[in-house]
Amino acid sequence: MAGGHRQTLAGHLARGHLSWREPVEDAVVTAPGDIKLLLRISWQLGSRHERPAVILVHGLEGCDASGYVLSAGELAYRAGCHVIRMNLRGCGDALRLCPLLYNAGVSEDLLAVIQWVSARVRQVAIVGFSLGANLGLLTLARHRGAIPDPVAAMVAVSPPLELADAADALDRPSNYIYQRYFLTRLGASYRRRQSLRPDLYQADVERSCRSLWEYDERITARYAGYRGARDYYQQSSAGPHLTDIDRPVLILSACDDPLIPSQSITRWPLPPQVRLELTETGGHVGFLGRTRARGGFWAADRTVSFLLERFTQ
Repeated sequence: MAGGHRQTLAGHLARGHLSWREPVEDAVVTAPGDIKLLLRISWQLGSRHERPAVILVHGLEGCDASGYVLSAGELAYRAGCHVIRMNLRGCGDALRLCPLLYNAGVSEDLLAVIQWVSARVRQVAIVGFSLGANLGLLTLARHRGAIPDPVAAMVAVSPPLELADAADALDRPSNYIYQRYFLTRLGASYRRRQSLRPDLYQADVERSCRSLWEYDERITARYAGYRGARDYYQQSSAGPHLTDIDRPVLILSACDDPLIPSQSITRWPLPPQVRLELTETGGHVGFLGRTRARGGFWAADRTVSFLLERFTQ
């Protein structure tokens, strides 16, 4: 199925019914600032240290139950990996645990999870989707000296390497359906957090936001300590920092991604250990096609194959 919108929407629908079918336990990791992060972990049987672990990081307004996370996680589990589905601050069932706002630059959170997992297994990989992919790349670059030795590789699926370009793309008339989808979910998420922390978050400020730019200007940047949306985008975009990454990385993106212009992916210099695979079609975290993964998510196949090659080295 060709076409960016078709791939994006059909992929979303194909995975909307998925649920996690493997054994699972919850763990809470504390990041700097007493940030509580909820992990959903499926350990393989036997010695935990003998198996590699895959940390999955969802995208904007996702959670551990997002369809793309479930599809990729199940395939990794079937391949013999421990699977850790991370919830960013306050996402999914983590809301009451940490009713705070997340953003694309909270690299200390992911670093804390990476370090926690690395202390328990032989090898670790990170798989990020969309905003979570940017966060993973930024973490590897920004905290290069603190990344534990067990971290063997990362896969970034549909990463917005330049956040401002992605926000601009979302504002196009042809992307109205996506912008309304995200703004509706972001607004509801903000109201849930505001109801739990009225001392921290101003009521009703989200209701006047008509674009992601406006939301990030009035809410994300304000409460994360940035000077504004442009400052937030500049400081949190992974693209300018890719050359600082020293672990094997696969960036998987599509030329017809309606939310991320291909030139915002291809313009960054890459070190030898970072590989870019830019497909003709795939949309935004769509990648719908023939695959072993449930929900037709062939990016999960490519992800697991890439990681298994690195785990055996």
